[in-house]
Order: sequence, then C-alpha cells, then structure tokens
Amino acid sequence: MSLNSILTRQKSAIIKKWFTLVIETYPSDTGKFLKTQKDPFANPVGRSISQGLEGVFDELLGDMDYKTIATFLDPIIRIRAVQSFSPARAIGFIFFLKNAIRENLHNKITQEQIADELLVFETKIDQLSLIAFNLYMQCREKIYELKANEMRNSTFKAFERAGLVSEAPDVEPALEPINITKEASNNY
Repeated sequence: MSLNSILTRQKSAIIKKWFTLVIETYPSDTGKFLKTQKDPFANPVGRSISQGLEGVFDELLGDMDYKTIATFLDPIIRIRAVQSFSPARAIGFIFFLKNAIRENLHNKITQEQIADELLVFETKIDQLSLIAFNLYMQCREKIYELKANEMRNSTFKAFERAGLVSEAPDVEPALEPINITKEASNNY
C-alpha cells in the first residue's frame, strides 16, 4: 500500500493530532477554548486553523499547488503574525505535521516499507514551511507599514494642531512659457 493511500485513510486522526499540537502552542486557557469551542462564530480562530490544516494536508496529498496552499495557510499565518509569536513559533506548526504522521503511522512505516516515501513526503512539508515563512514575512511587513503610516499621520496631526506645519495647497505654480530657441540665441 502506498504512503498516500495510508495517509488518506488516516487523514482524520492525523489532522486531529496536528490541530492539537498547534493549539498547544497557545497559552493553556486559550488553547482549551480553541480546542473545545466548536461554534465557528464564537471561535473563528479555531475554525480557521482547523480548515486551513485540513486544506493544506489535502494539497500535500495531491498536486501541492502554491496558490492553493497559500490560500489555506494565509488565515493561519495572519493570525499568528499579529500575535506575540516569534517567527520560528509562528511557522513552526508546519513541522508538527511530521510528528502527527509518525505518531499515527509508527507501526506501518516499517511494516509497509514506506520509509522512502515518507522521506519524500517530509520534503514536501519542508517546502511548505518556506511558503509559510514567505506569507509570515508579507504579513509582518504589512503590519510594520501600517504602524509606520499611523505614526507618521499622528505625528503630522499633532504638529498641525500645534501650528507647526500645514498641508501644502493643491495649487500648481504659475509658470510662464518660454521660447527655448529664443533664450538660447540670446546667450550666444
């Protein structure tokens, strides 16, 4: 039996374990809430993580299309980018999938002789982490850009209230047309 067919059969258990490992990266109260609250309106973060993990796993089993993977990873990465996670912790959840797979397939790896296939699959997971890192950096850059713009705008408004600066008028300067050839001939 191939690794993909085994992973497909074990999909539910693997995703459940992966979700649990991701939730454990949060403080205990938050993790408990994210894990137990099933209402998507009361727990949009938990739902986003769950749906994202399932979509990513399905894509790893299939073609591994970059845009599709980015679509599933983006909500998870955005959530983790605005939280107090270090970059390593923010995207480290990707590697938890390796643990979830090994835990669920520990007997089958040797029995089914799928160790080589598993190494190839784990390389896909490594590639997935690079996609996640790119998304994380895009999110962080946007956050810093928004903070810088907010700081600039609030500083300008404070200076404006103090009368130290004012907006430049939208009036264009009146320029008189000149005859370039006439000006050039007068200089010689």
